[in-house]
Amino acid sequence: MTAKIRPQRAAIALIAWCAAAAAWAAPPPGFDARVQAVMRAHDVPGMAIAIVEDGRIVHAQGYGVRRLGAPGAVDADTIFPTGSTGKAVTAAALAILVDEGRLGWDDRVVDHLPDFRMYDPWVTREMTVRDLLLHRSGLGLGAGDLLFVPRSSRSRADIVRALRHLRPATSFRSGYAYDNILYIVAGEVVAAASGQSWERFVRERIFAPLGMRTATSHEDERFATANRAQPHARLDPRLRGLGAQQPLPEREGLGQVGAPAGGLSWSANDFARWLQVQLALGALPDGQAARLYGEASAREMWNPQVPVPIRPFPEPIADITPQFSGYALGWNVQDYRGVKVVQHGGAVFGVLAFVVLVPERGIGISLQINAEDVAVLRGLGYELLDHYLGLPPRDWVAAFDAWNRQRLADGLAALEAAGGPARKASRPSLPPAGYAGRYADAWYGPIAIEAQGDRLRIDFLQTPGMAGTLSHWHYDTFRADWDDASIEPAYVTFALDADGEVAQIRMKAVSPLADFSYDYHDLLFEPQPQR
Repeated sequence: MTAKIRPQRAAIALIAWCAAAAAWAAPPPGFDARVQAVMRAHDVPGMAIAIVEDGRIVHAQGYGVRRLGAPGAVDADTIFPTGSTGKAVTAAALAILVDEGRLGWDDRVVDHLPDFRMYDPWVTREMTVRDLLLHRSGLGLGAGDLLFVPRSSRSRADIVRALRHLRPATSFRSGYAYDNILYIVAGEVVAAASGQSWERFVRERIFAPLGMRTATSHEDERFATANRAQPHARLDPRLRGLGAQQPLPEREGLGQVGAPAGGLSWSANDFARWLQVQLALGALPDGQAARLYGEASAREMWNPQVPVPIRPFPEPIADITPQFSGYALGWNVQDYRGVKVVQHGGAVFGVLAFVVLVPERGIGISLQINAEDVAVLRGLGYELLDHYLGLPPRDWVAAFDAWNRQRLADGLAALEAAGGPARKASRPSLPPAGYAGRYADAWYGPIAIEAQGDRLRIDFLQTPGMAGTLSHWHYDTFRADWDDASIEPAYVTFALDADGEVAQIRMKAVSPLADFSYDYHDLLFEPQPQR
């Protein structure tokens, strides 16, 4: 009964909100009630929303709680991981250095990082600082993310060295494929050109001048902050995204090594300050004469330089399909229902963020949520956009709900098909001890597989805590279920040589909806020589 009442309440709140949408200088009356109704209907723990209009902060507020079952409320100073929305901060750090003449957008990366290598020597010679930010390197979607997702014991220098073993998926500069790893390289370029760590540079040259009091570039500082949002997700054993909301381990995500790609944390108040400087094209807020970076650099960072393929969204969210889309320097530039917007999403496991700027209207909106309920985040974001653009109101949360339900249903159907006729009744070729050993992939590094009685255990040795049990699936394929249930399960397939010994191991995610950062399919493990 309760589940039927909640959507009705949300609809009533939406009607009240739309009826009151007259003054555009701030969120319309009833907006807070709308947010709270949507959160209740989706069991979302907490949110934070900031809005800037014509250079003024007109809204910065928290909603809900920082952690399910705990009393701590989200307020405008509660920090959330900002995910890949922070890529624009790494781009801004480079822009500051460009303005100071310490580097150029078209400098070769090897001139700043002599140890930098791509798989192809020609690409190594030609890769520029600009290329690091544009997702046109030739690497596949999310390639190399398992170097630092869900966590890592590696340094950034280790990740730079691992790049040379990542095979390209396409030719250099021929197309768009989103990556994180080259933003880590960009962070190393900031350090090399400035003589400071990326963390210190961001703190002293961006956060301090902007007056971003809660913002942190280091995960240890985040974990030391009491007023922080905890991550949550739905971890049904069948498929992530189903089931009840539950807290996740906090040290998920990119870890400190991946921070230049999306490891910042800040609050709604600080997000508002970031929106102000963006809309002011680098000018600092509050009438300060100084600038964070020059107007030319601001426009360069919003200049789309690689086309992003457009795949039409299905009903009922088809209206958000853009007519054009391009990636700039840490930003996506496209249209929303005929209006040009500069935007970016962010996702760190258990936390989502969305930021959208409408430069021609002087509007900036950010939303943060300590859950993975994209329907709530994007739905409320588009409802705010419609309001500020004077478009007819629509219940975008309901539209995204319908899309997400279909997405999850399709994912379940694919899983059931894989576990049905496609799964063959068979036995493994070897006893457990025959699969045990040390193996290594050229770019990831070592794993260990151990026989413990009649079962097998797998351990990703440079990813702390990424260990699990292998259960036989069919033939010489096993399923890896990790001790940490928030890590996506994987199929592990052993290939045997003519002597019946393991020659190679390949992997792929079990879930067809697994986050692209679980790039198991790019791994090729081979036996390590016994010492």
